[in-house]
Amino acid sequence: MNTRITALREESFATQPSISIERAVLETEFYKENSGKYSLPVLRALCFKHLCLKKSLHIGDGELIVGERGPAPKVVPTFPELTCHSAEDLHILNTRAMTSYRVAEEDIQRYQEEVIPYWQGRSMRDRIFSEIPDDWRIAYEAGLFTEFMEQRAPGHTALDGTIYTMGMVDFKKRIADRLARLDYQNDPEASDKAEQLQAMDISCDAAIIFAERHAELAQTMAATEENPARRAELRHIAEICRQVPAHTPRTFHEALQMYWFVHLGIITELNGWDAMTPGHLDQHLRPFYEKDLAAGRLDREKAKELLSCLWIKVNNHTAPPKVGVTAKESGTYNDFTQINLGGLNGAGGDASNEVSFLCLEVSDELHLLQPQPSVHISNKTPERFLKAATRVIRKGYGYPSVFNTDAVIMEQVRVGKTVEDAREGGTSGCIETGAFGKEAYILTGYLNVPKILEITLNNGHDQLTGKRVSIETGDPTTFTSFDELYAAFTRQLEYVVNLKIRVNNYIERMYAKYSPAPFLSVVIHDCIEKGKDYYDGGPRYNTNYIQCCGIGTVTDSLSAIKTHVYDTGSISMERLLAGLKNNFADEEPLRLKLWNKTPFYGNDDDRADDIMKSVYSSLYDAIDGKPNTKGTVYHLNMLSTTCHVYFGKMLGASANGRFAHLPESDGTSPSHGADRNGPTAVIKSLSKMDQLKSGGTLLNQRFLPSVLATEQDLDKLGGLIRTYFTLGGHHIQFNVIDTKTLRSAQQHPDEYRNLLVRVAGYSDYFVDLDKEHQEEIISRTEQELT
Repeated sequence: MNTRITALREESFATQPSISIERAVLETEFYKENSGKYSLPVLRALCFKHLCLKKSLHIGDGELIVGERGPAPKVVPTFPELTCHSAEDLHILNTRAMTSYRVAEEDIQRYQEEVIPYWQGRSMRDRIFSEIPDDWRIAYEAGLFTEFMEQRAPGHTALDGTIYTMGMVDFKKRIADRLARLDYQNDPEASDKAEQLQAMDISCDAAIIFAERHAELAQTMAATEENPARRAELRHIAEICRQVPAHTPRTFHEALQMYWFVHLGIITELNGWDAMTPGHLDQHLRPFYEKDLAAGRLDREKAKELLSCLWIKVNNHTAPPKVGVTAKESGTYNDFTQINLGGLNGAGGDASNEVSFLCLEVSDELHLLQPQPSVHISNKTPERFLKAATRVIRKGYGYPSVFNTDAVIMEQVRVGKTVEDAREGGTSGCIETGAFGKEAYILTGYLNVPKILEITLNNGHDQLTGKRVSIETGDPTTFTSFDELYAAFTRQLEYVVNLKIRVNNYIERMYAKYSPAPFLSVVIHDCIEKGKDYYDGGPRYNTNYIQCCGIGTVTDSLSAIKTHVYDTGSISMERLLAGLKNNFADEEPLRLKLWNKTPFYGNDDDRADDIMKSVYSSLYDAIDGKPNTKGTVYHLNMLSTTCHVYFGKMLGASANGRFAHLPESDGTSPSHGADRNGPTAVIKSLSKMDQLKSGGTLLNQRFLPSVLATEQDLDKLGGLIRTYFTLGGHHIQFNVIDTKTLRSAQQHPDEYRNLLVRVAGYSDYFVDLDKEHQEEIISRTEQELT
């Protein structure tokens, strides 16, 4: 890091996130004046234009990439049209111990006076909950599933290379051509399409205005800048902002600024907390890098400096906080920007290049919260690139995560995408697969699979409250075989999934109707040609995912029941249920027998792994192929983010010997402490899952730093990764840290502010995690490579 990057990095790291009410106030004023005057797509576009015209701008000292979502770095806007924070929410965010957001008291007062009164009953969250059926609400409150769209707009957004070959002026020409071809005589949707296209056109103008305002600000700052070098930089920034996003970028610097303006536009228009990502940034930047090198405009160190400026920009954009928070709840500042490195190019060849290595180096040197790189490894990826990735992994940041390019492509082709689109696709968010720039892949929320087994064992009732939360499938004490119990489990699963999808589809139509995203639609393929919004089936591909949690916990619990209740008869169902209901009070021998004498998933033991395969197959049958509202279907993902901790709090004691309220297993990882035969056994267990039938699976592994001390150790790690991917694995990621360090960080958090750990599909600062999440990471098995 040079002096500039060191200063920018320190400012980014040290700045406390805060909330700005500016966007909410501007939006509220606009809606009060204009609601009802325009169609909803045009209203949303004009509101976006209003924000781009009126919002405060900021160009910081030494910045080379410019633009903020809020009025300053680490200042987060709110989105009252989606989820309107209460005054109590804002007070809690201002005072809670973990991941707090500063909010000025005068802003809370103004929010209460101007913003909340208008949006009460009008926000998407209020609209949704006013129509939710009681059976859904009961299941939701019991923790059987979550719903993403009650907190934010749906979607994961990852871009392809289009914005590097087309500027907003080019998009406007494409929109005008489509408008001219509308067939009002034979197409009954022609008028609706015209409104959508007009909205897209307005949003292009808004993005150009936003950049032009930055150009004017940079020019004004240059006029009074005393440092000649900085004066020249500001004038160059002004020139760049007049080129992009209106026109195509010509240089490496312009390409980075182009992406950043589009990124800002999307997350200013609407908060999807949708893991906005540039996709294969290394592939998109490669032509600009090589051209600038050849022309003498750029060298390697200058390219790293510009990339570092983008990295710091991303880190300055913390996630907007949720509503309905309590003093005990925490969250993350991470906005889930994942940058794909490596993989394959459109022709099917290795795509790793010099920019890929630059991005790894920048991530290593900055070791910031975000963006978080992922490396994509195919059978064509050279060992040099994988080795470079493992050198960063052993630093203990929790990134880069590692993905199987060949599996990611096959997952997409399986559901009907072309090979070319699949190769240009990849992963975003945590581990989710999609066709970059061509797909709306909507995550609808998490499914608490161990909770479904719990209600099966309680005949449709919640073990914690006794309240009936689902259908009755029989008293388990009357079941005479494991197959009978499992049949009841699949009936409960089918009921809960159908209940969730029924309401998901309703919410999906609410967003298509009330919260279109015209600017996002401009940069996603086929929305312009179809004349349809991103949320209304406009993209080439439209997919809904349900994320399934706790397969390790549910597998081990079923294995315990099968082994001890049905196979050996050593434990009666009555005794087991009583022990679970009482959280093993006075039944420690029972708990230890379940924990120590049961075949567990993650040990390459077919007795447990065959049950895992059955559960996975049942999840697939219950979810895959169910229709969404856009003419396509639902699929399953196997990830948990941090929801396995929340779901664990909503779960009583489980039959694998887990105490009530402790976390479930995360992603597709084994239960905490259950993987006792080493990492090779773990990957062999997971390889028995047909991961290509999912939209992504997540595997966490933890190693002691001493395990990766030498170059030979890194070769072993690379071999483990290659082996897992040869066996069909989708993803693997690593924490490289010992328990002593984690315990010390708990005791002395100020001394460990820089300590990053892998939480789920993302890394976070360990000292920013609440106690439950810290303990969950500590409880993960420390593996060794042999």
